[in-house]
Amino acid sequence: MTTAHTDTKPSKKRLASLDALRGMDMFWILGGQSIFAALFVLTGWTGWQVFEAQTLHSAWHGFTFYDLIFPLFIFLSGVAMGLAPKRIDHLPWQERKVFYAKALKRLLLLCGLGVMYNHGWGTGIPLAFDEIRYASVLGRIAIAWFFCAMLVWHTSIRTQLFTAIALLLGYWILMCFIPVPGGNAGDLSAQGSWNAWFDSHFLPGISYQNRAVDPEGVLSSLPAIVNAMFGVFAGQLIARASKVGEWQTAGILFVAGVVSVCLGWLWDLQFPVNKELWTSSFVLVTVGWSAILLAVFYAVVDILNGQKLAYPFVIIGANSIIIYLASSLVNWEFISHSVFGGFIAAAATDWQPLIGVVALLLVQMLLLHWMYKRKIFVSV
Repeated sequence: MTTAHTDTKPSKKRLASLDALRGMDMFWILGGQSIFAALFVLTGWTGWQVFEAQTLHSAWHGFTFYDLIFPLFIFLSGVAMGLAPKRIDHLPWQERKVFYAKALKRLLLLCGLGVMYNHGWGTGIPLAFDEIRYASVLGRIAIAWFFCAMLVWHTSIRTQLFTAIALLLGYWILMCFIPVPGGNAGDLSAQGSWNAWFDSHFLPGISYQNRAVDPEGVLSSLPAIVNAMFGVFAGQLIARASKVGEWQTAGILFVAGVVSVCLGWLWDLQFPVNKELWTSSFVLVTVGWSAILLAVFYAVVDILNGQKLAYPFVIIGANSIIIYLASSLVNWEFISHSVFGGFIAAAATDWQPLIGVVALLLVQMLLLHWMYKRKIFVSV
């Protein structure tokens, strides 16, 4: 991983709430989603099953908390960019090409790491190129970040906002009003949608579980750019908090988030909220919840200095990419049982699932704590 780097002395103070929220997002992927099932086994309270249902993706149309994890991460990549936005279009080519080279390198590296993640757990990347799944979560994050960076580096906020609106409206018009070749207009099924047509014609390799639509496919990457762009707007707002006021900034983020969620569900009446198709209404709902969560974390962690309270999330967020890759490439369950297996076996049967989840999270936290205390932040 040659283009990743380890910083021993961060050049600037990190926004603690950004790391904390990113860490909260990653927490559920690392094993946190298993807590509710374990608590149900321990207590028998059916309410835990309601919470557990929110840790599963929607079957098709609809929305759960787990559907927010991916778009929230994209949104936060935009926030990081918006904290220090930079126009480079006025620079001479020799200076600009350094930025372009870094952006392209990051795009390709994340796409490559995404392929590696897809084939984790020892299955191996197939030698046949047409048997590889190229679409990935990291790949979509890379694509959204790359195109968002191009806009931030070359256009005004006004142009960026109009571009975001145009992407959402254009995607809606295509999906709902223009007939798919050999099909119908407005077909939002897995087999008959524009997404399925694009993936069958332009997506190399295989799709996720050989579905007609890959959840990280070609066409749905376009509206995902908007998640990053609205993250940029949020980051720019926070960057001006010293002038606007910190509490006012948090309030603006919260209210804007509520409005976006309401608009998204209003649009759902005609263009259903759907993660796999990444519909425009889904973008508004996820952008809204992302802004609401950012407002809360910004208030608690940065304004009220709650870094200690959020420390477990902060250490995850500070090294989110590396721990995300490790969730696929490292058998944490084997490691946790190697260390805590005796404690788990000695516990009462009803307690074993919960202790097992805690042990799984603890071994990851210990590594992340060690890296954080030594100011080791691996980024791409």
